[in-house]
Amino acid sequence: MAQNSVPKLSTSSLVLVLALAIIFLAQAKELTETQMSLYLQDIAAGPNATLTPIAGIAGKLWTFTQFGTVYVTDDPITETPDPNSALIGRLQGIYVASGLQGRNTYASVSIVFTSKEYNGSTLELQGNSQQFEQVREISVVSGTGKFRFARGYATFETYFLDQPNAYSILRCNVTVLH
Repeated sequence: MAQNSVPKLSTSSLVLVLALAIIFLAQAKELTETQMSLYLQDIAAGPNATLTPIAGIAGKLWTFTQFGTVYVTDDPITETPDPNSALIGRLQGIYVASGLQGRNTYASVSIVFTSKEYNGSTLELQGNSQQFEQVREISVVSGTGKFRFARGYATFETYFLDQPNAYSILRCNVTVLH
């Protein structure tokens, strides 16, 4: 008959494991919920463009509705819709027209905070954006600095649109636990 080979913990090992568990639980903090509204100043044409196509299907027009078009962005983020209001960060990353029908983009972007209490922190956003919906929602999947281990969601809505000048202001409402 085979003997049971389950190792036994010594009393000192058990005490050490319990002590570490107690220390871990004592250091664990409750998650904080943060909500904020940010305004993206988006310029899609001209010498000061903050959003530009960088790749696409050969022979096809590179547009937000053309499947396969890749955009890179570096939009200023302001406190209010006024483009002259305080700069609080940048939205940096990529968008890819990922829906064959031209209605969806895949977004992988970072909110990089450059001022006030969140200076140096980031929020990482990722997901499918149904670009012709009034309100688009994507996931907050991570963060750094004050937002380490963040999770939540962000909604985007067009606050202002000036099509002839390829300029828009997007309101981004963010809700995160961190």
